[in-house]
Amino acid sequence: GLFVTDYFTRTPRKLSPFRSFASIELFHFHIPEDTVIAVWNLITFKEQGGTFGDQCPDRSITVYFRSGAPSVINPLHTHFPRDTAVPGSFALTLTWTLPNRTTGVFNVTSPLPGDWFLAAHLPKDEGKISVKGLYEECQYLFQPQLIVQRLVNIAVLYPGHVTEQSMAPHNRSCLYKVFVPSYTSRVLVEVLRCRGAEGCPLWLRMRAKAPPLHNSTTLDCREHTPCQLAQDLPFWQHWYYVLVEKHPGVPGTVSFQVTVQLTDCSRPSLARPPFLPSSASMNMPHSFGSAGGLALGDSPPPTSPNDTKHPVPIPVTSHAGERCWPVRPTLRNELDTFSVHFYIFFGPNVSVPPDRPAVFVINLLPVLDSGGVLNLELRLNVSSLCGENVTVFGCLNHEVPLTSGDNTSVTCETESLAGFLLSVNATASLSRLRIPYPQTGSWYLSLRSLCATEHGFEPCTNVTAEVYLRAYLSPCINDCGIYGQCKLLRTNNYLYAACECKAGWNGWGCTDNAEAFSYGFQLLSTLLLCLSNVMFVPPVAIAVRSHYLLEAAVYIFTMFFSTFYHACDQPGIVVFCIMEYDVLQFCDFLGSLMSVWVTVIAMARLQPVVKQASVLYLLGAMLLSMALQMDRHGLWNLLGPSLFALGIMAVAWTARTIRRRHCYPPTWKRWAFYLCPGALIAAAAVLLYAFVETEENYFYIHSIWHLLIAGSVGFLLPPRAKPSRRLGPLPRRKGCGYQLCVNEQEELGLVDPAVASINSICTS
Repeated sequence: GLFVTDYFTRTPRKLSPFRSFASIELFHFHIPEDTVIAVWNLITFKEQGGTFGDQCPDRSITVYFRSGAPSVINPLHTHFPRDTAVPGSFALTLTWTLPNRTTGVFNVTSPLPGDWFLAAHLPKDEGKISVKGLYEECQYLFQPQLIVQRLVNIAVLYPGHVTEQSMAPHNRSCLYKVFVPSYTSRVLVEVLRCRGAEGCPLWLRMRAKAPPLHNSTTLDCREHTPCQLAQDLPFWQHWYYVLVEKHPGVPGTVSFQVTVQLTDCSRPSLARPPFLPSSASMNMPHSFGSAGGLALGDSPPPTSPNDTKHPVPIPVTSHAGERCWPVRPTLRNELDTFSVHFYIFFGPNVSVPPDRPAVFVINLLPVLDSGGVLNLELRLNVSSLCGENVTVFGCLNHEVPLTSGDNTSVTCETESLAGFLLSVNATASLSRLRIPYPQTGSWYLSLRSLCATEHGFEPCTNVTAEVYLRAYLSPCINDCGIYGQCKLLRTNNYLYAACECKAGWNGWGCTDNAEAFSYGFQLLSTLLLCLSNVMFVPPVAIAVRSHYLLEAAVYIFTMFFSTFYHACDQPGIVVFCIMEYDVLQFCDFLGSLMSVWVTVIAMARLQPVVKQASVLYLLGAMLLSMALQMDRHGLWNLLGPSLFALGIMAVAWTARTIRRRHCYPPTWKRWAFYLCPGALIAAAAVLLYAFVETEENYFYIHSIWHLLIAGSVGFLLPPRAKPSRRLGPLPRRKGCGYQLCVNEQEELGLVDPAVASINSICTS
């Protein structure tokens, strides 16, 4: 046949260590129909500081593949919540072949058409808290590329028609496809009039949705006469592919005929008629994808020597399992993103008669609904059982309802069909099922009642069970509980939701408490982070005693907002917020940096040199506010104003040293007992904050940071400025009605107080 190659690529993205599904990178692809092979080219490379990261360590990269919906992954081997079904997926681990680049290839033969999702992540790390901009971080970038090869002009088989085919010696196989509409219980493919050098040296294979593989349903026409391949309970509204393959080493030409028959389960004694007025009556798609296929409303094409089509007799035998029951639709009510309720007409209470099942359909929209959680809940009304030992079984299957000829069967699986089983009875009257990231399309729920006896389950007589049925779509499982946060994530135009757990809780729904923090531990960490700010009380007292009232106000501001910010920033349930989190965080960061700023400016002692030194305090507040608004975690946005203040202090101290011709501060005691210890304490605090702090030790390392920073302020804050001895206080003369005062120019700051002359008289 003729092949067409398509190429798809995605933008490289930075990978993150795995903590939860919210930390993975998700890529969305679409594979067209009739694809025979899909090849993913997985490119990974390192970057550091805008260049190739040759010095970055090799870290393994895990990639997951799944068709129809994102993969439900569990690399940390945590426990899933109860009543949760975990769909499977493919996994691939990439290793490094070059210092800064590696490439992996993942081939899928005859992939299922539709949406495919790739999820990639790095292994979990130690959770180090790094200061942004302190050093160049190693980045691992991942870029998937997809190459698909698909067949065009695949011949279409029509029910009740015969297709003649001659397979030349150089041909190995012939591929066909047939569309299976709704309410079809059986697909039967038959090879007729097979003529070859060695009888009928053909393999007959059949598969749904994609071309057959070596492990698909297969029949050897040499060993079976007639050569008929049947598929019970086929998927509705899908293409079935039929592959007729010649045995290897068979010489000559092999000629044969192929026909297909579809059994209508709504009329088990009848098969699909050979002629239909239009393809719309067969629920066929508007495009067949085959030259020579029937157009809408067309009659069968004329016969040809190599492709003759004519109706054949359809022998039909009625099977109990071929009968299907009416499917009751559900009403879709969208409340929000991934918040959809499916209501049953004349529900939610459902009557399950003893002689037939009750079948319902839940339609999930492509792409839109696969990023949430499908929830199903059954609750049995025990009073409706009339004392009988009745069990109601529910089978949830994708794309076809499960109907069984065995009325006592309690399984929801067949050779080609897998489903989920729910059951309720008088003892356990409630059953739940959760399916994270469900595949889209039609989900069918079949409810039937059986009575338990000594010999197992048997059909009930004259007992109609009543069941409360609830089906809905939610973003996360139980909204991630009290120890998690349900986040709505986006990759390009695809939305999905995932839980982000806290306080040591893990799992898909934040229900795994293997590493969870106890209540006492949470209370202890909160108290340490909050009460460690009490260390600012001594600096406040020292500032007030030294008449540094503005500095004392800044320290009080820092102590207050740091306390309540950390009370609000806790991951567990010991949380107390007096304001919005963002406001508290901004005020905490601003107070911390302002404390450094005002302390350094106070150490500079600018008042005798710059009369309006308060301008610097206002300038610092404005600069720091701007820096925090730009990036609260950026290193240079925060370090720049601090270095600027230190530069001002250095210039002021140098000017005093030159003017006095003596080192400033002048006394060795000031250096030995105050400045050096304060500088060492502050340096130790910065080193702990920048290089030691991790997520595990955060509560006590950051508490030590509070203690050290507040302690360093107490050492570095200069003593109270002594009054000038050159000009003492002027005594007030009493009784004469006059008062001596200083020169008016000196009061306005226009002359140096040291040379001011007392030569002006102020009249009282």
